[in-house]
Amino acid sequence: MGDSARRATVLVVDDEPAIREALRLVLEDEYSIVEAADGKEAVRMVLSRPPDALLLDIMMPEMSGLDALTEIRSRGVDIPILVISGHATISTAVEALKRGAQDFLEKPLEREIVLRRLAGVLERARLRETVEAQKAEEGDRWRLIGESAAMEEVRDVISRVGPTQATVLITGESGTGKELVARAIHEASTRSDAPFIKVNCAAIPDELIESELFGHEKGSFTGAGSRQKGRFARAHGGTIFLDEIGDMSLKTQAKVLRALQDGEIEPLGAGQPIRVDVRVLAATNKALRHEIAEGNFREDLFYRLSVLPVHLPPLRERAGDLPLLVAHISSLVCRENNFRPRQMTPAAIDRLAAHAWPGNVRELRNYIERAIILVRSDEIDAADLPPLEDVPQGSGESLMEIPTLRDFKEASEREYLRRRLEEHDWNITRTAQAIATPRSNLYKRLEHHSLARLAGGERS
Repeated sequence: MGDSARRATVLVVDDEPAIREALRLVLEDEYSIVEAADGKEAVRMVLSRPPDALLLDIMMPEMSGLDALTEIRSRGVDIPILVISGHATISTAVEALKRGAQDFLEKPLEREIVLRRLAGVLERARLRETVEAQKAEEGDRWRLIGESAAMEEVRDVISRVGPTQATVLITGESGTGKELVARAIHEASTRSDAPFIKVNCAAIPDELIESELFGHEKGSFTGAGSRQKGRFARAHGGTIFLDEIGDMSLKTQAKVLRALQDGEIEPLGAGQPIRVDVRVLAATNKALRHEIAEGNFREDLFYRLSVLPVHLPPLRERAGDLPLLVAHISSLVCRENNFRPRQMTPAAIDRLAAHAWPGNVRELRNYIERAIILVRSDEIDAADLPPLEDVPQGSGESLMEIPTLRDFKEASEREYLRRRLEEHDWNITRTAQAIATPRSNLYKRLEHHSLARLAGGERS
Protein backbone atom coordinates (compact mmCIF):
# COMPACT_ATOMS: atom_id res chain seq x y z
CA MET A 1 0.00 0.00 0.00
CA GLY A 2 1.22 3.50 -0.75
CA ASP A 3 2.35 5.93 1.95
CA SER A 4 0.24 8.72 3.36
CA ALA A 5 1.48 11.18 0.73
CA ARG A 6 0.39 9.13 -2.28
CA ARG A 7 -1.84 6.09 -2.56
CA ALA A 8 -0.60 3.31 -4.79
CA THR A 9 -2.28 3.12 -8.21
CA VAL A 10 -3.64 -0.27 -9.30
CA LEU A 11 -4.64 -1.02 -12.89
CA VAL A 12 -7.52 -3.54 -13.05
CA VAL A 13 -7.77 -5.37 -16.40
CA ASP A 14 -10.77 -7.58 -17.21
CA ASP A 15 -13.14 -7.74 -20.18
CA GLU A 16 -16.14 -8.13 -17.85
CA PRO A 17 -17.38 -4.76 -16.47
CA ALA A 18 -18.94 -6.48 -13.47
CA ILE A 19 -15.58 -7.95 -12.41
CA ARG A 20 -13.87 -4.58 -12.77
CA GLU A 21 -16.60 -2.93 -10.71
CA ALA A 22 -16.36 -5.60 -8.01
CA LEU A 23 -12.57 -5.15 -7.75
CA ARG A 24 -12.96 -1.36 -7.64
CA LEU A 25 -15.34 -1.68 -4.66
CA VAL A 26 -12.86 -3.99 -2.90
CA LEU A 27 -9.78 -1.85 -3.51
CA GLU A 28 -10.83 1.80 -3.73
CA ASP A 29 -10.68 2.44 0.03
CA GLU A 30 -6.93 1.80 -0.01
CA TYR A 31 -5.78 2.32 -3.60
CA SER A 32 -6.31 4.60 -6.59
CA ILE A 33 -7.98 2.47 -9.27
CA VAL A 34 -7.73 2.73 -13.06
CA GLU A 35 -9.32 0.24 -15.47
CA ALA A 36 -8.74 -1.40 -18.85
CA ALA A 37 -11.17 -3.65 -20.73
CA ASP A 38 -8.65 -5.73 -22.71
CA GLY A 39 -5.00 -6.70 -22.99
CA LYS A 40 -4.09 -4.20 -25.72
CA GLU A 41 -5.51 -1.28 -23.76
CA ALA A 42 -3.68 -2.51 -20.64
CA VAL A 43 -0.33 -2.59 -22.48
CA ARG A 44 -0.91 0.91 -23.83
CA MET A 45 -1.79 2.29 -20.41
CA VAL A 46 1.18 0.58 -18.69
CA LEU A 47 3.67 1.86 -21.26
CA SER A 48 2.17 5.35 -21.12
CA ARG A 49 2.05 5.66 -17.34
CA PRO A 50 3.03 2.56 -15.34
CA PRO A 51 0.79 1.92 -12.31
CA ASP A 52 2.19 0.61 -9.03
CA ALA A 53 0.56 -2.80 -9.57
CA LEU A 54 -1.54 -4.64 -12.15
CA LEU A 55 -4.44 -7.08 -11.68
CA LEU A 56 -4.62 -8.89 -15.02
CA ASP A 57 -7.29 -11.33 -16.19
CA ILE A 58 -5.97 -14.17 -18.37
CA MET A 59 -8.98 -15.03 -20.56
CA MET A 60 -9.71 -11.95 -22.72
CA PRO A 61 -10.47 -11.48 -26.44
CA GLU A 62 -7.91 -10.10 -28.95
CA MET A 63 -4.96 -10.19 -26.52
CA SER A 64 -4.92 -12.62 -23.62
CA GLY A 65 -3.58 -11.72 -20.22
CA LEU A 66 -0.55 -13.96 -20.76
CA ASP A 67 0.28 -12.20 -24.05
CA ALA A 68 -0.17 -8.80 -22.42
CA LEU A 69 2.08 -9.94 -19.58
CA THR A 70 4.76 -11.02 -22.05
CA GLU A 71 4.54 -7.71 -23.94
CA ILE A 72 4.81 -5.64 -20.74
CA ARG A 73 7.84 -7.55 -19.47
CA SER A 74 9.53 -7.42 -22.91
CA ARG A 75 9.33 -3.61 -22.74
CA GLY A 76 11.26 -3.64 -19.46
CA VAL A 77 8.39 -2.60 -17.19
CA ASP A 78 9.04 -4.07 -13.75
CA ILE A 79 5.84 -3.64 -11.73
CA PRO A 80 4.03 -6.22 -9.57
CA ILE A 81 1.50 -8.19 -11.68
CA LEU A 82 -1.15 -10.53 -10.29
CA VAL A 83 -2.93 -12.64 -12.91
CA ILE A 84 -6.57 -13.70 -12.47
CA SER A 85 -8.29 -16.71 -13.99
CA GLY A 86 -11.67 -18.38 -13.71
CA HIS A 87 -10.28 -21.54 -15.31
CA ALA A 88 -7.17 -21.95 -13.21
CA THR A 89 -4.89 -24.91 -13.74
CA ILE A 90 -1.44 -25.59 -12.37
CA SER A 91 0.08 -25.30 -15.85
CA THR A 92 -1.56 -21.90 -16.40
CA ALA A 93 -0.27 -20.61 -13.05
CA VAL A 94 3.23 -21.90 -13.79
CA GLU A 95 3.22 -20.31 -17.24
CA ALA A 96 2.09 -16.95 -15.77
CA LEU A 97 4.86 -17.03 -13.19
CA LYS A 98 7.44 -17.97 -15.85
CA ARG A 99 6.38 -14.94 -17.89
CA GLY A 100 6.90 -12.60 -14.95
CA ALA A 101 3.78 -12.55 -12.79
CA GLN A 102 4.30 -12.23 -9.05
CA ASP A 103 1.13 -14.07 -7.96
CA PHE A 104 -1.92 -15.92 -9.22
CA LEU A 105 -5.57 -15.43 -8.13
CA GLU A 106 -8.52 -17.71 -8.85
CA LYS A 107 -12.10 -16.65 -9.52
CA PRO A 108 -14.41 -16.25 -7.73
CA LEU A 109 -12.27 -13.67 -5.98
CA GLU A 110 -12.39 -13.33 -2.22
CA ARG A 111 -11.99 -9.84 -0.80
CA GLU A 112 -9.50 -10.67 1.97
CA ILE A 113 -7.33 -12.80 -0.31
CA VAL A 114 -7.17 -10.08 -2.98
CA LEU A 115 -6.26 -7.40 -0.43
CA ARG A 116 -3.66 -9.59 1.29
CA ARG A 117 -1.98 -10.77 -1.92
CA LEU A 118 -1.93 -7.28 -3.44
CA ALA A 119 -0.49 -5.73 -0.27
CA GLY A 120 2.13 -8.48 -0.24
CA VAL A 121 3.42 -7.91 -3.77
CA LEU A 122 3.44 -4.14 -3.29
CA GLU A 123 5.43 -4.47 -0.04
CA ARG A 124 7.94 -6.82 -1.67
CA ALA A 125 8.34 -4.37 -4.55
CA ARG A 126 8.87 -1.52 -2.10
CA LEU A 127 11.49 -3.48 -0.18
CA ARG A 128 13.25 -4.44 -3.41
CA GLU A 129 13.36 -0.81 -4.52
CA THR A 130 14.72 0.21 -1.12
CA VAL A 131 17.46 -2.43 -1.24
CA GLU A 132 18.38 -1.49 -4.81
CA ALA A 133 18.52 2.19 -3.87
CA GLN A 134 20.73 1.39 -0.88
CA LYS A 135 23.02 -0.71 -3.06
CA ALA A 136 23.23 2.08 -5.61
CA GLU A 137 23.98 4.63 -2.91
CA GLU A 138 26.56 2.35 -1.33
CA GLY A 139 28.15 1.76 -4.72
CA ASP A 140 28.21 5.52 -5.33
CA ARG A 141 29.98 6.03 -2.01
CA TRP A 142 32.81 3.68 -3.00
CA ARG A 143 33.07 4.76 -6.64
CA LEU A 144 36.44 5.84 -8.00
CA ILE A 145 36.16 9.41 -9.29
CA GLY A 146 38.40 10.97 -11.91
CA GLU A 147 39.09 11.12 -15.63
CA SER A 148 42.80 11.93 -15.50
CA ALA A 149 45.33 9.70 -17.24
CA ALA A 150 46.55 8.50 -13.85
CA MET A 151 43.06 7.37 -12.80
CA GLU A 152 42.35 5.76 -16.16
CA GLU A 153 45.52 3.74 -15.68
CA VAL A 154 44.32 2.65 -12.24
CA ARG A 155 40.96 1.58 -13.70
CA ASP A 156 42.73 -0.35 -16.45
CA VAL A 157 44.80 -2.25 -13.88
CA ILE A 158 41.65 -2.98 -11.82
CA SER A 159 39.86 -4.38 -14.88
CA ARG A 160 42.79 -6.71 -15.53
CA VAL A 161 43.52 -7.87 -11.99
CA GLY A 162 39.91 -8.02 -10.78
CA PRO A 163 38.86 -11.30 -12.47
CA THR A 164 42.04 -13.09 -11.35
CA GLN A 165 42.65 -14.80 -8.01
CA ALA A 166 46.04 -13.12 -7.50
CA THR A 167 46.95 -11.16 -4.39
CA VAL A 168 47.24 -7.42 -4.93
CA LEU A 169 49.32 -4.81 -3.10
CA ILE A 170 47.84 -1.30 -3.30
CA THR A 171 50.26 1.52 -2.53
CA GLY A 172 49.77 5.25 -2.17
CA GLU A 173 49.85 8.10 0.30
CA SER A 174 47.41 8.27 3.18
CA GLY A 175 44.01 9.53 2.10
CA THR A 176 44.32 8.70 -1.60
CA GLY A 177 41.52 6.11 -1.55
CA LYS A 178 43.26 2.74 -1.39
CA GLU A 179 40.13 1.13 0.08
CA LEU A 180 38.14 2.30 -2.96
CA VAL A 181 40.58 0.45 -5.20
CA ALA A 182 40.31 -2.69 -3.04
CA ARG A 183 36.51 -2.63 -3.21
CA ALA A 184 36.61 -2.04 -6.97
CA ILE A 185 38.88 -5.08 -7.40
CA HIS A 186 36.50 -7.17 -5.30
CA GLU A 187 33.49 -6.02 -7.33
CA ALA A 188 35.34 -6.88 -10.55
CA SER A 189 36.15 -10.39 -9.27
CA THR A 190 34.28 -13.69 -9.39
CA ARG A 191 33.89 -13.28 -5.60
CA SER A 192 31.81 -10.11 -5.78
CA ASP A 193 28.74 -11.81 -4.24
CA ALA A 194 30.82 -13.11 -1.31
CA PRO A 195 31.99 -11.10 1.74
CA PHE A 196 34.45 -8.22 1.55
CA ILE A 197 36.13 -8.03 4.97
CA LYS A 198 38.34 -5.07 5.84
CA VAL A 199 41.03 -5.12 8.55
CA ASN A 200 42.83 -1.93 9.55
CA CYS A 201 46.13 -3.38 10.74
CA ALA A 202 47.24 -0.03 12.18
CA ALA A 203 44.14 0.35 14.34
CA ILE A 204 44.25 -3.04 16.12
CA PRO A 205 46.75 -3.44 19.01
CA ASP A 206 49.49 -6.01 18.41
CA GLU A 207 48.23 -8.22 21.24
CA LEU A 208 44.77 -8.49 19.63
CA ILE A 209 45.45 -8.62 15.90
CA GLU A 210 46.10 -12.38 15.72
CA SER A 211 42.79 -13.05 17.44
CA GLU A 212 41.02 -10.60 15.10
CA LEU A 213 42.53 -12.15 12.00
CA PHE A 214 42.46 -15.85 12.85
CA GLY A 215 39.94 -16.14 15.71
CA HIS A 216 40.29 -17.89 19.05
CA GLU A 217 38.78 -20.63 21.14
CA LYS A 218 37.10 -20.05 24.50
CA GLY A 219 39.69 -19.78 27.27
CA SER A 220 42.63 -19.53 24.86
CA PHE A 221 43.83 -16.41 26.68
CA THR A 222 42.79 -14.20 29.57
CA GLY A 223 39.50 -12.55 28.69
CA ALA A 224 38.58 -15.03 25.95
CA GLY A 225 35.17 -15.85 27.41
CA SER A 226 33.75 -17.26 24.21
CA ARG A 227 34.79 -18.62 20.83
CA GLN A 228 35.43 -15.96 18.18
CA LYS A 229 35.48 -16.37 14.42
CA GLY A 230 38.38 -14.49 12.86
CA ARG A 231 38.28 -12.15 9.88
CA PHE A 232 39.89 -14.72 7.57
CA ALA A 233 37.16 -17.26 8.38
CA ARG A 234 34.46 -14.61 7.95
CA ALA A 235 35.88 -13.79 4.50
CA HIS A 236 35.75 -17.45 3.38
CA GLY A 237 34.82 -17.53 -0.29
CA GLY A 238 35.35 -13.78 -0.60
CA THR A 239 38.02 -11.14 -0.15
CA ILE A 240 39.98 -9.92 2.87
CA PHE A 241 41.50 -6.44 2.68
CA LEU A 242 44.51 -5.90 4.94
CA ASP A 243 44.78 -2.12 5.14
CA GLU A 244 48.06 -0.58 6.34
CA ILE A 245 49.76 -3.97 6.36
CA GLY A 246 53.09 -2.22 6.86
CA ASP A 247 52.11 -1.77 10.53
CA MET A 248 51.66 -5.53 11.11
CA SER A 249 54.08 -7.27 13.50
CA LEU A 250 56.57 -9.80 12.12
CA LYS A 251 54.91 -12.60 14.11
CA THR A 252 51.53 -11.90 12.53
CA GLN A 253 53.14 -11.48 9.11
CA ALA A 254 54.38 -15.08 9.36
CA LYS A 255 50.83 -16.35 9.95
CA VAL A 256 49.44 -14.30 7.08
CA LEU A 257 52.15 -15.76 4.85
CA ARG A 258 51.04 -19.28 5.85
CA ALA A 259 47.44 -18.41 4.97
CA LEU A 260 48.59 -17.21 1.56
CA GLN A 261 50.84 -20.20 0.88
CA ASP A 262 48.76 -23.06 2.29
CA GLY A 263 45.25 -21.64 2.56
CA GLU A 264 45.27 -22.49 6.28
CA ILE A 265 44.82 -20.52 9.48
CA GLU A 266 45.03 -21.63 13.09
CA PRO A 267 42.74 -19.92 15.63
CA LEU A 268 44.39 -19.24 18.97
CA GLY A 269 43.93 -22.25 21.22
CA ALA A 270 42.55 -24.47 18.44
CA GLY A 271 45.55 -26.76 18.17
CA GLN A 272 44.92 -27.55 14.53
CA PRO A 273 44.60 -25.48 11.35
CA ILE A 274 41.45 -24.90 9.33
CA ARG A 275 41.29 -24.30 5.60
CA VAL A 276 40.02 -21.01 4.20
CA ASP A 277 39.39 -19.85 0.66
CA VAL A 278 40.07 -16.12 0.57
CA ARG A 279 41.60 -13.65 -1.82
CA VAL A 280 43.98 -11.27 -0.09
CA LEU A 281 44.26 -7.60 -1.00
CA ALA A 282 46.66 -5.43 0.98
CA ALA A 283 47.45 -1.74 1.14
CA THR A 284 50.11 0.46 2.65
CA ASN A 285 51.35 4.05 2.63
CA LYS A 286 54.84 2.89 3.59
CA ALA A 287 57.80 2.05 1.37
CA LEU A 288 57.86 -1.68 2.08
CA ARG A 289 61.26 -2.23 0.45
CA HIS A 290 62.68 0.25 2.97
CA GLU A 291 60.82 -1.56 5.77
CA ILE A 292 62.35 -4.84 4.56
CA ALA A 293 65.84 -3.31 4.67
CA GLU A 294 65.14 -2.08 8.22
CA GLY A 295 64.01 -5.57 9.26
CA ASN A 296 60.39 -4.51 9.84
CA PHE A 297 58.75 -6.44 7.03
CA ARG A 298 59.20 -9.94 5.65
CA GLU A 299 60.60 -10.04 2.15
CA ASP A 300 58.82 -13.33 1.34
CA LEU A 301 55.48 -11.85 2.37
CA PHE A 302 56.16 -8.75 0.26
CA TYR A 303 56.62 -10.85 -2.88
CA ARG A 304 53.52 -12.91 -2.06
CA LEU A 305 51.44 -9.75 -1.70
CA SER A 306 52.75 -7.79 -4.66
CA VAL A 307 52.00 -10.32 -7.38
CA LEU A 308 49.95 -7.55 -8.99
CA PRO A 309 50.84 -4.11 -7.61
CA VAL A 310 48.54 -1.10 -7.99
CA HIS A 311 49.74 2.42 -7.20
CA LEU A 312 47.20 5.14 -6.45
CA PRO A 313 48.48 8.64 -7.29
CA PRO A 314 48.18 11.52 -4.80
CA LEU A 315 45.66 14.26 -5.48
CA ARG A 316 48.36 16.73 -6.46
CA GLU A 317 49.28 14.49 -9.41
CA ARG A 318 45.70 14.48 -10.74
CA ALA A 319 44.63 18.04 -10.06
CA GLY A 320 42.36 17.96 -13.12
CA ASP A 321 40.09 15.55 -11.24
CA LEU A 322 39.40 18.09 -8.48
CA PRO A 323 36.12 19.52 -9.93
CA LEU A 324 34.69 16.01 -10.35
CA LEU A 325 35.75 15.06 -6.84
CA VAL A 326 34.23 18.22 -5.36
CA ALA A 327 30.90 17.59 -7.12
CA HIS A 328 30.85 13.93 -6.09
CA ILE A 329 31.78 14.57 -2.45
CA SER A 330 29.29 17.46 -2.21
CA SER A 331 26.52 15.17 -3.43
CA LEU A 332 27.43 12.45 -0.91
CA VAL A 333 27.65 14.89 2.00
CA CYS A 334 24.30 16.47 1.15
CA ARG A 335 22.59 13.06 0.94
CA GLU A 336 24.15 11.86 4.18
CA ASN A 337 23.04 15.01 6.02
CA ASN A 338 19.66 15.35 4.29
CA PHE A 339 20.62 18.75 2.84
CA ARG A 340 19.38 20.25 -0.40
CA PRO A 341 21.96 19.84 -3.19
CA ARG A 342 24.85 22.30 -2.91
CA GLN A 343 27.36 23.25 -5.56
CA MET A 344 30.63 25.15 -5.69
CA THR A 345 31.05 28.11 -8.04
CA PRO A 346 33.98 28.14 -10.50
CA ALA A 347 35.70 30.70 -8.24
CA ALA A 348 35.36 28.33 -5.27
CA ILE A 349 36.76 25.46 -7.34
CA ASP A 350 39.72 27.63 -8.34
CA ARG A 351 40.43 28.42 -4.72
CA LEU A 352 40.31 24.73 -3.80
CA ALA A 353 42.57 23.89 -6.74
CA ALA A 354 45.20 26.30 -5.44
CA HIS A 355 45.53 24.28 -2.23
CA ALA A 356 48.10 21.45 -2.02
CA TRP A 357 45.87 18.91 -0.20
CA PRO A 358 48.67 16.96 1.49
CA GLY A 359 45.98 14.82 3.14
CA ASN A 360 44.67 13.98 -0.34
CA VAL A 361 41.02 13.06 -0.95
CA ARG A 362 40.40 12.39 2.76
CA GLU A 363 41.41 15.96 3.61
CA LEU A 364 39.35 17.30 0.68
CA ARG A 365 36.26 15.45 1.90
CA ASN A 366 36.71 16.73 5.47
CA TYR A 367 36.99 20.28 4.18
CA ILE A 368 33.99 20.07 1.82
CA GLU A 369 31.85 18.57 4.57
CA ARG A 370 32.81 21.45 6.87
CA ALA A 371 32.05 24.00 4.15
CA ILE A 372 28.63 22.51 3.36
CA ILE A 373 27.65 22.43 7.03
CA LEU A 374 28.83 26.00 7.69
CA VAL A 375 27.57 27.65 4.50
CA ARG A 376 23.77 27.73 4.31
CA SER A 377 23.31 28.83 0.69
CA ASP A 378 22.81 26.31 -2.10
CA GLU A 379 25.66 27.90 -4.07
CA ILE A 380 29.03 28.17 -2.34
CA ASP A 381 31.36 30.89 -3.63
CA ALA A 382 35.05 31.39 -2.91
CA ALA A 383 34.29 34.07 -0.31
CA ASP A 384 31.98 31.63 1.53
CA LEU A 385 34.64 28.97 2.00
CA PRO A 386 36.12 28.42 5.48
CA PRO A 387 39.84 29.24 5.85
CA LEU A 388 42.07 26.85 3.96
CA GLU A 389 45.12 25.56 5.78
CA ASP A 390 47.94 26.40 3.41
CA VAL A 391 50.58 23.96 4.63
CA PRO A 392 54.08 24.11 3.16
CA GLN A 393 54.94 20.89 1.35
CA GLY A 394 58.39 20.56 2.83
CA SER A 395 60.32 21.81 -0.18
CA GLY A 396 63.29 24.01 0.50
CA GLU A 397 61.84 26.83 -1.56
CA SER A 398 58.48 27.02 0.27
CA LEU A 399 60.06 26.91 3.72
CA MET A 400 62.74 29.43 2.78
CA GLU A 401 60.05 31.87 1.73
CA ILE A 402 58.75 32.08 5.31
CA PRO A 403 59.75 35.54 6.58
CA THR A 404 60.53 34.98 10.29
CA LEU A 405 62.27 32.29 12.33
CA ARG A 406 59.19 31.92 14.54
CA ASP A 407 56.93 31.34 11.55
CA PHE A 408 59.48 28.92 10.10
CA LYS A 409 59.47 26.87 13.31
CA GLU A 410 55.66 26.86 13.41
CA ALA A 411 55.30 25.76 9.79
CA SER A 412 58.02 23.14 10.07
CA GLU A 413 56.53 21.60 13.22
CA ARG A 414 53.05 21.59 11.73
CA GLU A 415 54.23 19.91 8.55
CA TYR A 416 56.28 17.38 10.51
CA LEU A 417 53.34 16.44 12.73
CA ARG A 418 50.95 16.20 9.80
CA ARG A 419 53.25 13.86 7.90
CA ARG A 420 53.91 11.63 10.92
CA LEU A 421 50.18 11.45 11.60
CA GLU A 422 49.58 10.42 8.00
CA GLU A 423 52.20 7.68 8.35
CA HIS A 424 50.22 6.24 11.27
CA ASP A 425 46.72 6.72 9.80
CA TRP A 426 46.09 9.71 12.09
CA ASN A 427 46.36 7.49 15.18
CA ILE A 428 47.49 9.81 18.00
CA THR A 429 48.78 7.09 20.33
CA ARG A 430 50.91 5.38 17.68
CA THR A 431 52.22 8.70 16.39
CA ALA A 432 53.19 9.78 19.91
CA GLN A 433 55.10 6.54 20.37
CA ALA A 434 56.83 6.91 17.01
CA ILE A 435 58.09 10.45 17.70
CA ALA A 436 58.89 9.69 21.35
CA THR A 437 56.64 12.29 22.94
CA PRO A 438 53.87 11.93 25.55
CA ARG A 439 50.42 11.55 24.03
CA SER A 440 49.12 14.51 26.04
CA ASN A 441 51.90 16.75 24.72
CA LEU A 442 51.24 15.63 21.13
CA TYR A 443 47.55 16.39 21.50
CA LYS A 444 48.35 19.89 22.79
CA ARG A 445 50.57 20.54 19.77
CA LEU A 446 47.83 19.24 17.44
CA GLU A 447 45.33 21.59 19.06
CA HIS A 448 47.81 24.43 18.68
CA HIS A 449 48.20 23.71 14.95
CA SER A 450 44.47 23.01 14.39
CA LEU A 451 45.29 19.44 13.42
CA ALA A 452 43.30 17.66 16.14
CA ARG A 453 40.01 17.90 14.26
CA LEU A 454 41.65 16.36 11.15
CA ALA A 455 42.83 13.45 13.28
CA GLY A 456 39.19 13.04 14.33
CA GLY A 457 40.08 12.34 17.93
CA GLU A 458 41.82 9.19 19.19
CA ARG A 459 41.74 6.12 16.96
CA SER A 460 42.54 2.90 18.74
